[in-house]
Amino acid sequence: MKKNSKEAILKAAILLFNSKGYTGTSIRDIASAAKVNSATIAYHFENKAGLLEYCFTYFFEQYIKKMEEAYSSIEKGAMVCLKRMTADLLHFHCENSQLASFIYREMSLDSQMVREIMSTYLLKEKYYLQKVFERGFEWNEFRPHSIPYLITQLKGLLMMPFMNTHYMREVLYVFPNEQFFEQKYLKDLHLWIDKMLCTDITRKREAVLK
Repeated sequence: MKKNSKEAILKAAILLFNSKGYTGTSIRDIASAAKVNSATIAYHFENKAGLLEYCFTYFFEQYIKKMEEAYSSIEKGAMVCLKRMTADLLHFHCENSQLASFIYREMSLDSQMVREIMSTYLLKEKYYLQKVFERGFEWNEFRPHSIPYLITQLKGLLMMPFMNTHYMREVLYVFPNEQFFEQKYLKDLHLWIDKMLCTDITRKREAVLK
């Protein structure tokens, strides 16, 4: 069996799923692009549905791990924690831009797999974000806001460049896979936290620390 065949299959599948869609991509297409035979795909993933499930799990396992690691810094302050969380998640998206784009497109569809993801990983995501916001309110770092709407806004900011990559490239001439984008966009995300959430006292304290 070809060395690193699993990684080659995964990379080929993500590229093809993005360009041709999941239903428009066959196992034969993936095997050809990965330079393996169909039996190798069956060995690693069983079938195309198994490959799709692996893509979802691979993405969200890492996504939630980033959130858990960032939340471990909550005692340093809610603002510090949220800024680390957004930085880590943005970096993860940029490193896996093709996969993020495909996953978010699939998440817009109502399927059994999407419902399972929502009932496990996305509930965990909600838990960590809600805890950060609640701590921020409790410690008077954040001005009071509706938590569901804050989560909606923050998720929208993080997801949009990867849900609409064609629009970003063709209309805005912005390329989410480039390092410059990550650096520039992170500043804007942190500015949203500063202006939308943080109290004047929190901003002044951060300015002193800098």
